[in-house]
Amino acid sequence: MTDACGAERDDRPRLLLVDDDVTFCSVLSGALEKRGFQVRVAHSVAEALCGIGDDAPEYAVIDLKMPDRSGLTLVSELMALDRHTRIVVLTGYASIATAVEAIKLGAVYYLSKPADADGIVAAFHRESGDASAAVSEKPLSVKRLEWEHISRVLRENQDNISATARALGMYRRTLQRKLSKHPVRN
Repeated sequence: MTDACGAERDDRPRLLLVDDDVTFCSVLSGALEKRGFQVRVAHSVAEALCGIGDDAPEYAVIDLKMPDRSGLTLVSELMALDRHTRIVVLTGYASIATAVEAIKLGAVYYLSKPADADGIVAAFHRESGDASAAVSEKPLSVKRLEWEHISRVLRENQDNISATARALGMYRRTLQRKLSKHPVRN
C-alpha cells in the first residue's frame, strides 16, 4: 500500500521482539512476520527503549532475563506509553513471582520457553483467564519452592544480588550459583 506521497506504507501490526538470544530472535521474527506482523528486534531493554521512542508498538514479546535490566521494566515502560499494547512475557526462568508481577504491570500473558509463534500469537488474543486450567495434584518440590522463594525475595530487592543474599542470610556467591541454574521443574 502507498501513502499520499507515493511511498510504501506497511499496514501490518507492529511487534517489538526483545530477547538477548540472537538466533532465537532471528527464527521467531521470521515466523511472526509470516503471521502478518511487522517485527522490530532488540537485544536489550535499552536498545528497545531507544528504538521505540514515544511510539509504542501494538504488540510486544519480551524476554524476562535481559543483560542490562529485567524485561519487567520494559513492560512497565511500554504500558506507560500505551495502555493498549498487548505484551507477552517469555522466559526460560519462569516463577510464580515474576508471572504475577508481569500481569500486574500490564502483560496479557506469560509463557515459558520454549514457545512457538502460534502459541505467542494466541496469547496476544487471550482476554480472560481459564477456569478449567488443571490444578496439580502434587505440591511443588522443595527445590522448586526454594527457587520461587529466591525469585520473590530478588524481586522485592529490585534484582539486587547483594541485598537479596543479606535478606536470605546466605553468601552472595552461593546465591549467584543458585541463580545461574535454570529453575527446577515441578
